[in-house]
Amino acid sequence: MAEPVTPSRGPGPAHSAAAIAEAWRRERPGTPTESIEIVTPIWWLAKLFADDRGRALREAGIDAATLDLLSVIRRSGPPYALTTRELTRRTLLTAGAISQRVARAERDGLVQRTQGTTGRRTVLVQLTAEGHALIEGSVDIVLGREAALVGGLSEQERTSLIALLDKLMADVRQRTAPED
Repeated sequence: MAEPVTPSRGPGPAHSAAAIAEAWRRERPGTPTESIEIVTPIWWLAKLFADDRGRALREAGIDAATLDLLSVIRRSGPPYALTTRELTRRTLLTAGAISQRVARAERDGLVQRTQGTTGRRTVLVQLTAEGHALIEGSVDIVLGREAALVGGLSEQERTSLIALLDKLMADVRQRTAPED
């Protein structure tokens, strides 16, 4: 059951995850509650991070889909170009979704499509000077803001959290993978 939002604390319930778990143990002994103090804060953090990222993206003048597309191309290194197939693989999106994102970015002058060198059907998507400038400024705003948000953790705490999140992600992916 959802808890009320406390306006003074921003997104998140009025009670801590520990209090929620304890209430369920009290009200329904035997109900599995061991996930509450892990999953609930992850959901709350996801909401806080998403809301803040939205503000950062608006400040940078870019939307999340365009940031994702331009970031993947920019991280590929010079000449900042990838095939549509490679974009699909690196973003975990469908070919249709990539096609739509590329078409919109091309219309906005952020990328250009050219025929690839490995065959007639290969399409290469390359950053334009305008796209390169937009991603350079945007990534500094977005990642700078996110670095500040995790700045309350020491380097050792961040390292430990990264390892634990990697372990949890791998296990959850395995447990939730569709059976073939």
